[in-house]
Amino acid sequence: MMRLAGRHYHDGKPVWLEIDDGRIADAGTFRTSAPDALPWIAPGLVDLQVNGFAGGEFTDASLTIEGVQRISLGLDGEGVTTYLPTVVTHSMTRHTRVLRTIAEAIETCPDVCRRVPGVHLEGPYISAEEGPRGAHPLEYCRPPDWDEFQWLQDAARGTIRILTMSPEFPGAADFIRRVVDSGVLVSLGHTSATCDQIRAAVDAGAQLSTHLGNGAHAYLHRHANYIWQQLAEDRLTATLIADGHHLPPSVVQCLVRGKTPERIILISDITSIAGGEAARPGVYQHASLGHVEILADGRAVVAGQREFLAGATQPLHVGVVNVMRMAGVPLAAAIEMASTRPARLLGLPGDGLVPGGPADVIQFKLPPGDGGLQILATVKAGQCVYGSPWGDA
Repeated sequence: MMRLAGRHYHDGKPVWLEIDDGRIADAGTFRTSAPDALPWIAPGLVDLQVNGFAGGEFTDASLTIEGVQRISLGLDGEGVTTYLPTVVTHSMTRHTRVLRTIAEAIETCPDVCRRVPGVHLEGPYISAEEGPRGAHPLEYCRPPDWDEFQWLQDAARGTIRILTMSPEFPGAADFIRRVVDSGVLVSLGHTSATCDQIRAAVDAGAQLSTHLGNGAHAYLHRHANYIWQQLAEDRLTATLIADGHHLPPSVVQCLVRGKTPERIILISDITSIAGGEAARPGVYQHASLGHVEILADGRAVVAGQREFLAGATQPLHVGVVNVMRMAGVPLAAAIEMASTRPARLLGLPGDGLVPGGPADVIQFKLPPGDGGLQILATVKAGQCVYGSPWGDA
């Protein structure tokens, strides 16, 4: 039995949680003369787009089960209790190998199984145009192929949960319909699709927009473009990278106001360069994107092409603070954008800190100024996996 206490992320009231057998067994409020001295307490963060972390990359040909485990455990310190390993555009050979490795890690490693409910396949069915393609390798961008996707899902042993693709190709709507019917969420991204193609994709069952506002042309038609169309489409939930580099504050504010917080999910898009000393300025060899440069301000860009971002270096909790600062989103809504909302999207429990729910919990402080949450403790399935939980109540 574990007991946790803190200020509830929803209303700031002091609460206690009793943890037993991996679940929240009971919960209640208590009085204290110094509530501001308590840490905040909230559900563990859920990140739908993790390319890698602290030197490990999921699209790396040398990926091992131990490597998947290291990334999973490394994210504990960032308050992430659930995440989707993200495999980006590459060859069939590379995809087959890394998807099999991730699937084996889920099946054989309890540390991974508890944290990873599936895989996010970002590409290869994306636009080859410069801008929408982003940092994905041009030679592997291609139209959707149902037989190929089935092969990849077989290699992944059925673990692909999200497919990011562009609906700009002939037959894309029919392909999306088949993918959705197979139980996989389709997210629109890295696209140069027309407004009609976006509408057809949503009619076919697409539910998400991948990092809306990024993976786009530098210049667009002022009215008829794929960003406006996705922003206006109420059937699409948008994922955003609010790391302070991918989107300026005014754009974050407009996207949140346009979509409303209820249709926004925060993601990190972090890569192997995030975490530890690897985030220092310099040029690094990336497993799938080639040479990536880290600038002095923390941006990760394609070396020699600084106009193209190459993933992110900031963990998800930084986006939580940034969306509060940039768009005036309250703490409760910002936390939910990065926890309960993505959990529900994946069909996982997403009711927050309630009895009977999973004991995936974080305790944190909100430091003044820039930066993310100060993660004090992370509890996964009732076990403290990072820090020292505060439990006196």
